[in-house]
Amino acid sequence: MAHVVTPLDQPSNYKDSQSRVDRQRQADLLSKSTTLYVGNLSFYTTEEQIYELFTKCTSPDDGGGIKRIIMGLDRNTRTPCGFCFVEYYTHAEALASMRYVSGTKLDERIIRCDLDLGYKEGRQFGRGKSGGQVRDEHRQDYDPGRGGWGAQAQRLEIERRREMEERYADAQDGPGAVAGGGEEWKQSEAIQPEENKLKRGRSPDDDGDEERVSSMLRCSYPVANLTQATRARMEGEGDDRM
Repeated sequence: MAHVVTPLDQPSNYKDSQSRVDRQRQADLLSKSTTLYVGNLSFYTTEEQIYELFTKCTSPDDGGGIKRIIMGLDRNTRTPCGFCFVEYYTHAEALASMRYVSGTKLDERIIRCDLDLGYKEGRQFGRGKSGGQVRDEHRQDYDPGRGGWGAQAQRLEIERRREMEERYADAQDGPGAVAGGGEEWKQSEAIQPEENKLKRGRSPDDDGDEERVSSMLRCSYPVANLTQATRARMEGEGDDRM
């Protein structure tokens, strides 16, 4: 069964394109490597989080531990771009991290660990055209943990917005464009007196409406609530109308 199950502490077949060693030399270096490459990190994962996770595989009693952590940075913005290097003091610690940490979740993301030939100055920067990692150049999905859309999708969106702005500018400058924007209507509104804006003019029918309302109020008001003199006067008026 040993040939069926792939060991979890074996490095991948990845070869650094900028490394100038052959496959045999690479295998020899990886067999003694104490450096891990960690990928698929969130842009918001901190160095403290990485240290807390990877220190679980250290063996301080044997003189081990984490030597340093190098965060991967965007070449242009100098902000984290989703990878890092973790250097241990012993090779056994690096293998233990590959066995127990690789494939686990950090910041709700499944991280990947692989043995590395060793960190050199300049490798902390992304190699993509936009400054980040190459994989983010071609990514088509939306990943909030890695800056949203991929760089290619972001460029297409920027071009689309630029085209829309140019079309809008052409429409504003075209022969059918309205330059005034309705200023004459605003001026005519401003010229009207305040009284005309607050109330309408009085019409001849308003007098008849007031008389009808007064009559309805007199008829509907409870007689029991009136004084004796007022009730007598209303009864007298009623007799006269009859």
